[in-house]
Amino acid sequence: MKPISELIRERPLYSLTANKTVADAAQFMAEKNVGALPVVDDQSRLVGIFSERDVITRVIARGLNPSTTLVKDVMTKDVVIARADESYESCLRKMQQVHCRHLPIISGEQLIGMVSLRDLLMVDLSVKEQNIEYLHSYIYTVPPGAAKRYATDRSLDEH
Repeated sequence: MKPISELIRERPLYSLTANKTVADAAQFMAEKNVGALPVVDDQSRLVGIFSERDVITRVIARGLNPSTTLVKDVMTKDVVIARADESYESCLRKMQQVHCRHLPIISGEQLIGMVSLRDLLMVDLSVKEQNIEYLHSYIYTVPPGAAKRYATDRSLDEH
């Protein structure tokens, strides 16, 4: 199975710094059509993640002002990550265990990408479709020479 780094190789990596306002972060997320952003320090090291869920539960539900509230005050700091060489199955298990929908991907100390639950489920679906196709082919494909052997066996039975 390919490592998760293969899935994110061609994707742009969007991130933000912790000193941005929630309003700025939400606007950026809307522009890029993403549900979460990794929060990085000056050396592009992961320090947290900021998601739509954070906006709802930690800003709106608490009555905070998105224009004055900083991302660092409401982001998720205890972030589960995946290493670049992990499989998609390993990533899915991690996400299931901690009930998250976005997973930052790290190579060494460097953030290299982000995957969503939807991304991983699409990979899983593709793998399952390939397996079904293989099994279907295995069940319904006549091996070379089998038709001739079958015809010969039937003719022997008739005598």
